[in-house]
Amino acid sequence: MAGQIDFIFTKEFKKSYLELPANIQKKVKKQLKFFEADPKHPSLKIHRLNDDWEFYVDIHYRCFFQREGDKIYFLAIGTHKIVDQYKRR
Repeated sequence: MAGQIDFIFTKEFKKSYLELPANIQKKVKKQLKFFEADPKHPSLKIHRLNDDWEFYVDIHYRCFFQREGDKIYFLAIGTHKIVDQYKRR
């Protein structure tokens, strides 16, 4: 991404993150580093779902976000069940 991008973590994201197992939290941190360095990193598999964007933490966990200008809002994180919630929006 060109220029400085600010990461903003919503309350829902922070709460969900703290409820994740420690090994998944570690994977989230790794994927966020990839995201910051290169959003096209193949392990992220970023794609659009309705009005939001999703990336893979691993085969079972997903992270949803929105981009508004130079800000990325991380909305939610969790198991693949979270995808169903975003599909219904």
